[in-house]
Amino acid sequence: MPEEDGQRLDQFLASRVSHHSRTFWRHVIDLGGVHVSGRRIRQCGFQVHGAQQIEAYVDGLPLEPFVFEDRHVLFRDRFVLAVNKPAGVDTQPTHSRFKGTLYEALLRYLQDPFRPHSSPALGMVQRLDRDTSGVLVFSIHPRAHKPLTEAIVARRLDKVYWALVQGVPKASSGEIRSQLARARRNNRVKSVDRGGRDALTRYRVLRSWEVAALLEVEIPTGRSHQIRAHLAELGHPLLGDTAYGGTDQIGDMAISRQMLHSLRLDLQHPVSGEPLSLTAPVPSDMDNLMAHLDVCFAQGRPLSSRTENSC
Repeated sequence: MPEEDGQRLDQFLASRVSHHSRTFWRHVIDLGGVHVSGRRIRQCGFQVHGAQQIEAYVDGLPLEPFVFEDRHVLFRDRFVLAVNKPAGVDTQPTHSRFKGTLYEALLRYLQDPFRPHSSPALGMVQRLDRDTSGVLVFSIHPRAHKPLTEAIVARRLDKVYWALVQGVPKASSGEIRSQLARARRNNRVKSVDRGGRDALTRYRVLRSWEVAALLEVEIPTGRSHQIRAHLAELGHPLLGDTAYGGTDQIGDMAISRQMLHSLRLDLQHPVSGEPLSLTAPVPSDMDNLMAHLDVCFAQGRPLSSRTENSC
């Protein structure tokens, strides 16, 4: 529209989407959720013109961006940084945000205050889903990036997860092997007869509560959503993983995310060759849910939905 030509980007969005305020759109723009003609724009004062295509993405997460702090560091030297990723934080930039993702937060954390315009040598060689917590390793020196990437591609590292699942597997241990592919219809991963990528998941039951179980999971392969898809196909989806059939409530306790935690990562240091064993403490929400399961189990109450009696 002619009257919108040259209008500020935040004003334009507030006028077009009136149920959100201009302040809201300023936050979304700052996070990186607004794209103009395919390019991410993070300046509220950017002038809009009629021929431009404007796309806004809102992910529903807090508008206050995640900030990486010393308490998130598990290990650091000149070459490698291992972090304890919190649940609810995207590992890498998405359409909805650049600022506040783990990658961007690490760039800010690693920035040399005496060289503010230089870019840290941050190499992302792994990722975890937004709602998965735990160990992630990054290279922070050019000498480390290639050998670290090669070690991951060659599967020369051991990854151990803890998973809280719905129900109790019949076998106390087992493995799931299949080819996994992403379905375009719902963007979920599933096993296919052919055309997928080989995936192997091994599990062992550590604790059980009749209605749920804590599994130790190892994945020699590292496919997207591998643990979530394989455990769902086993008939035991992750608690909280509604996308793959998991319940979002036990008794009167809501489960806000899939209960998956990257507990330990064992690998050789990419430069020195020394063994590294990196462990992330179990997060409080997972601990609290296990304590709640203890109470439910002691009272003999079943796994309940929102419409049933709570334990």
